[in-house]
Amino acid sequence: MAYQFDRYRQVGVETASPVDLVIMLYRGAIRFLAEAEEAIAARDVAEAHRCLVRSQEIIAELMGSLNLDAGEIAVNLSRLYDYMQQRLIEANLRKDPAGVIEVRRLLSELLDAWEAIATQEITRRPVYAAAAMSA
Repeated sequence: MAYQFDRYRQVGVETASPVDLVIMLYRGAIRFLAEAEEAIAARDVAEAHRCLVRSQEIIAELMGSLNLDAGEIAVNLSRLYDYMQQRLIEANLRKDPAGVIEVRRLLSELLDAWEAIATQEITRRPVYAAAAMSA
């Protein structure tokens, strides 16, 4: 059963739009940050470290996917991701939940924006499909 789920998830990633992939990354980072908060509260240093590093890896992936030539939004996102990385490094060194909470909040706010973009994409798709069929 685990293999089937992994295969289903892999197909979902392979067929997802770029916006959907960004949303998946945000959700993953937020999930790992929530787990890190729990681990810090439980004084489980190893698990907190693992979750914080996984979150940092996801944020690094988001940073790497930016096209900085695309304009001000991309540059500002890069700066924000860099700030998040610094906060998570500090949180990991001190096992302080404040940085984790702050980054999770920031990612949640950005996730809302990406989900709004995804909704707009979905509402536009039928228009493009109808236009292509009539051409």
